[in-house]
Amino acid sequence: MTEPSKGHILVVDDDAEIRDLLTTILCRAGYQVSGAEDGIEMFQCFNQSAVDLIILDINLPGDDGFTLCQKLRQQSDVPVIMLTASSDDMDQVIGLEIGADDYIAKPFNPRQLQARIKALLRRVQLSSVESKPARYIEFSDWRFDTLNRTIEHPEFGLQELSGADYSLLKLFIDNINQVLDRDAISDAIRGREASPLDRSLDVQVSRLRQRLQDNGKHPKLIKTVRGQGYVFTAEIQFIHD
Repeated sequence: MTEPSKGHILVVDDDAEIRDLLTTILCRAGYQVSGAEDGIEMFQCFNQSAVDLIILDINLPGDDGFTLCQKLRQQSDVPVIMLTASSDDMDQVIGLEIGADDYIAKPFNPRQLQARIKALLRRVQLSSVESKPARYIEFSDWRFDTLNRTIEHPEFGLQELSGADYSLLKLFIDNINQVLDRDAISDAIRGREASPLDRSLDVQVSRLRQRLQDNGKHPKLIKTVRGQGYVFTAEIQFIHD
């Protein structure tokens, strides 16, 4: 009897060898895999079938990976792992800022890639099976809609959250007034500890602060605890729909 697929992964890369390599690796791991060489094929596949995760190369013909990720975020919060050049940290930072959930550098370690895919899919699964969570969470004049993944403020309006921003804000709220170190945050939202030289996690925290209009020099919501990590301090109210 054929075992059920662990999920449908869409690999977007104009390099046929990399597409074939990823397809072989992921199929052997039990995933259903589709391939696309550019943005046109990516959206054709995405709109025609249910996709659980996208592996998206940055350097593509036509619209690059950054542009495609931005377009994708306008219609979906499907997990996205960006494929980046190993020597370019800026690619990683930009990818996370425009809504990617994670990144992996070329040449990649197949086991590391599989671990990141598994962690992202597990995070999505856990968020979808929570038992009757409060739909709305209010704090400091913000209303966090956990169903539509938006935040709204009477002065600053409505904002849609990327998958990474949603997970980070939810993690802070679930651990209100508790100091979370970088490893704990990275493990919770990415399934791995943070590298000492990896500043992308701090970029994610900074981006979330900007969304919440939380001054980085004197933050009132997400505070930096020197030498320890971050803590979310706010009075929160849970409202069931």
